[in-house]
Amino acid sequence: MDIFSIIIIVSGLVLFEVISSIDNGIINAEVLSTMKSARMRRWFLVWGLLFAVFLVRGVLPWLIVWVATPSLGPIGAFTATFSNDPHVLEAVEASAPVLLAGGGIFLIFLFFHWLFIEPKHYGLTAEKFFEKNGVWFFAVISLILAMTVWFALKINPFMAFGAVIGSTAFFVMHGFKENAERAEKQLMSGHMSDISKIFYLEIIDATFSIDGVLGAFAFTLSVPLILIGNGIGAFVVRELTVRNINRIKKYVFLKNGAMYSVLFLGCVMISDAFGVHVPAWVSPLVTFCIVLYFFWKSHIHIKRIVKEVTELVQEEV
Repeated sequence: MDIFSIIIIVSGLVLFEVISSIDNGIINAEVLSTMKSARMRRWFLVWGLLFAVFLVRGVLPWLIVWVATPSLGPIGAFTATFSNDPHVLEAVEASAPVLLAGGGIFLIFLFFHWLFIEPKHYGLTAEKFFEKNGVWFFAVISLILAMTVWFALKINPFMAFGAVIGSTAFFVMHGFKENAERAEKQLMSGHMSDISKIFYLEIIDATFSIDGVLGAFAFTLSVPLILIGNGIGAFVVRELTVRNINRIKKYVFLKNGAMYSVLFLGCVMISDAFGVHVPAWVSPLVTFCIVLYFFWKSHIHIKRIVKEVTELVQEEV
């Protein structure tokens, strides 16, 4: 892997981690604002960052690769993609479809849940139609899972099992997120201690990081690169949380960009699992283009709102 490819991959990982963690950053900022102790806020922003980067975004991808390819061992799972050992490369290639199928299904389910179920600012005209027909969400994802498993069984039964594990992981994580939303209402009421709030933030951060970690495998199977890219992205999100999260919230279509990136990366992972080679530069490039489009759309939206407010003020004067 040459240095240019590494830079492109890490840049894509950073961008994807940032946009997929915007909701997490907003929750962090809102809960931190209710904490009475400045010392506890600093503790979360410093030590919580280390936990988020090294324990969650570092250990989780390493553990996933190790579980998918136990023959590599713990050290081999960490350094596999940089190894010249043909046996190691062969083991990675053999296990990759299982990992990619699971991660791809997880991301695709995540996108369709957002498209059909979650409230949103409509970035594209069709989004309103899908949200009005949210009842079809379970039918759509069931059909996608059934088709994926059917074709995967003809190639590799373990790949089919990986797809099922991906769907299971989605519903488990969805349950955690729904519970976290209810817990957030209690936290915002101010009846819980600062320590309880820190524990909540660490749990919600770990839950939200699953999306970024699994999406990272669409960019690379290299655990060190995932750790670097997602780690930098987590640091950027923490900085946004502290400095100017309200400004980021004004870019209302960034969430749309994140979710369309999720759909694309999920499709890339499924394609790779079925043997359709996608060049390493495609995922970062398309992610950049999608995010740039919805960033531009958000910028136009802000300018229109400012113009309308200015005209209203002038009329009143």
